[in-house]
Amino acid sequence: MILQEFSKYLQSKNDEILSGKITAVKILCDWIKYVIYKNPKNNVDKIVHKEIMLAQNKSGDFLITGKSESGRILVKALYNYALSYEHYIMSKWLENKTPDDFKK
Repeated sequence: MILQEFSKYLQSKNDEILSGKITAVKILCDWIKYVIYKNPKNNVDKIVHKEIMLAQNKSGDFLITGKSESGRILVKALYNYALSYEHYIMSKWLENKTPDDFKK
């Protein structure tokens, strides 16, 4: 249920990932920030509020961590999903490429 909500958000940002403007991991941070800073209205929001903590410094670096063991498992699953989505996008991009496409 939580991965499904993140997946929808991630797919809505697909054009930005393809253009190289942002990474899926940064989108994960943005999504968690968005969910944490709003009032929880559904079960996904409530679980993210209860289980995940986000810390960010002034330069934009961030740390996402779980507040409990189940929160850490959730963060790991979300992070792995974001990485796998990036790998999927990259593999689709590489699908029609040949070694000559990478020569100077």
